[in-house]
Amino acid sequence: MDNTIKKLAIFASGKGTNAQNFISFFSKNRYGKVSIILTDRKDAPVIERCEKLGVKVVVFSTEELNNGIVLEILEREKIDFIVLAGFLKMIPLDILERYHNHIVNIHPSLLPRYGGRGMYGMNVHRAVIENQEKESGITIHRVSEICDDGAIIFQASVRIDSTDTPESLASKISQLEMEHYPRVVESLLKIDVI
Repeated sequence: MDNTIKKLAIFASGKGTNAQNFISFFSKNRYGKVSIILTDRKDAPVIERCEKLGVKVVVFSTEELNNGIVLEILEREKIDFIVLAGFLKMIPLDILERYHNHIVNIHPSLLPRYGGRGMYGMNVHRAVIENQEKESGITIHRVSEICDDGAIIFQASVRIDSTDTPESLASKISQLEMEHYPRVVESLLKIDVI
């Protein structure tokens, strides 16, 4: 097995709590290291959060994502593995092909339920509560050309109480994300599937 530390890129569009969790988790890890954060929003809180931690951040446009510029950045940085953490755009085919089975995403429901376009963040939690589901959770899956349709790698669930609101459910889901997402990525790096 190759014991070289794998270089991770994190795509994020929001607050950056998952990105920060990854940076912390992999800061002293022998399997991977977060090398770069990529974001499509120049005002995203993830930028300041990750720059304070000393991780390089690159802001790109939708055009740059789709015209090969972002792929060039990934290759220049010698990225081995891509983690989507609150990134809402579809990954273009050139990146999917170059990083086949090397891109994972986390979704805040138990896919295949509550997946697809428009189903992210509070939209998911509202739908789950409105439908009076008894449980929800997270799904970590490989990224494909179809939204939320890649092979499922891991799921974890939480019970929904009658008093839960979309906000309280979001908090429960966030705890699952923090606990499991870096560990699942580490397990992929450990078995050298990439």
